[in-house]
Formats: sequence, C-alpha cells, structure tokens
Amino acid sequence: MEEQREAAERRAEERRPPPPEWLIERGIGAGSPPVRVHRGGCHMAQGVRVKAISEDQARRALYEYVEACPHCNPDTALQVIPE
Repeated sequence: MEEQREAAERRAEERRPPPPEWLIERGIGAGSPPVRVHRGGCHMAQGVRVKAISEDQARRALYEYVEACPHCNPDTALQVIPE
C-alpha cells in the first residue's frame, strides 16, 4: 500500500511542469505596478501576486528600478546593477 502511494507521488512529480525561472510580483489592486522581481521557486513569492516572465523581462524590470527580492537576489543572478 505504501509503495503504491510513493509510486503515485513520483509519477505526479514527474508530470509537474518545472517552475518558471523568473517571476514578477504585483502590488495589491487592479492595475497596480510591479513591486518586486523574484527567481523562480523563491520562497518569498509563494502565495503572492506573481506572474511568470522571461529572462529579458526580468532584466528590463530590474533596469527600470523594480525592486529585486532580497532573498533570492535575481539582480545578482542576472548580473544587473541599476545605475
């Protein structure tokens, strides 16, 4: 019984798509601007208003002074140093 449950969990994990590489967090309210860029899988982005974005979009947001998450440091990963 336990082996069947574990096998089912493994199959479900294999079918699950990988997390996005980059996320953008929006503020509260419709039409609110982006407030933070996260790396995919960041524990601070769990359960918040986030949307998957491309690497180019993440880089552009950081250059446009959207805050980088201080926990996952997407600015360091993307080698973005705002002026």
